Formats: sequence, structure tokens, C-alpha cells
Amino acid sequence: MRKSLVVMVKEPHPGRVKTRLGRDLGMVGAAWWFRHQTGALLRRLRDPRWDLALAVSPDVEGLVSRVWPGDLPRFAQGRGDLGDRMGAAMDAMPAGPVCLIGADIPGVTRAHVARAFAALGSAEAVFGPAPDGGYWLVGLKRMRRHAGLFDDVRWSTEYALADSVASLHGARVAYVDTLRDVDTVADLGAVNIYTKMKQ
Repeated sequence: MRKSLVVMVKEPHPGRVKTRLGRDLGMVGAAWWFRHQTGALLRRLRDPRWDLALAVSPDVEGLVSRVWPGDLPRFAQGRGDLGDRMGAAMDAMPAGPVCLIGADIPGVTRAHVARAFAALGSAEAVFGPAPDGGYWLVGLKRMRRHAGLFDDVRWSTEYALADSVASLHGARVAYVDTLRDVDTVADLGAVNIYTKMKQ
């Protein structure tokens, strides 16, 4: 079965994307960073071992956007909280293993993604932890999400990963590399890219 890698993206409008980063960097600068970071990530993660697709937001604008590569399949994220939107993205994929990531992880490489898919050989679900208690990747061995997955998760807290694992109700879970996403200027410094942006 084909593997699917889904990247969740938002249109890079100032004030509507990376607003926490924008409070320090400026909303235009934060949107610029997100657009260029996402473009670089999509170029880097193309690989014949999996099919790359985009889950876009806002729904209507994202489906016709010229910001993202036109050759990549895309579908609307839809409504609801993060768990609702991630679950819908997983359910939209064809049969086979699926991994889902955000677009704001500068350190992710094809090797990280390959390790996540490999982990699904013996596990039903895989997570890539983040240092703040969340996660940068979630993957499932089967096309459809497990019943209850993402229910009662305290999003944007240090409990997001633990809550998500608990929602799997005993399924075999694997963990791969810990990577940092970018929400603040401090995160930019931690991944050693803030200096390059300011040059």
C-alpha cells in the first residue's frame, strides 16, 4: 500500500498565521517566515517512498491558492478544533499508512519521516514528540483513525502528546525523533535560523 504524508498549511497572511511569533517579529515578518519555511519544507520532503499532500486552510482560499506547489494534491482542513481537522485529514487519505505534520518544523527531514513510517511496521500509531509536550508528527498504520483518537486532548498545552496517546486506549504506540516547532522568537533561536533571517 502507498504511504501518505500530509502537511497542514495555512495561507500566509499577516495576522492570521504565526501570531505568537508575530508579536515579537512583526506580523509581516512572521507570515514571511512561514511562507518561506513551508516552501522549503515541501521541497525537502518530496520523496518517491510516499505521496505528499496538503491539508489547506482557509478552505476555499487554500484550494485555489498559488502560494503552494500546484502539482501537490490538496484538500480543505474543514471546521473544528485541531483534533477534528487532523482526524479529517487522516480519513481523507487512501488505504495505507499515513503521517501528518505541521509546516512549522524547520528541522524535519526525509530521514525523520522515513523513520516514522518504519515505526508503523510494528506499531499502530507513531508520534514525533516536541519539547513543549506536544508533537510535530502523528501517524497511523491504517487509513482510518482509531475511534476516540484526539478526543479530550488539551491542545496547545504540555499535555497534548500524553492526552493524544491516552485517546488511543492501549493501541501500540511508537515514538520517533523529538523536534521543535516554531511559535516564538526563542524557538527560532533554538533552531538556529533567526540570525539568518535578520541578515
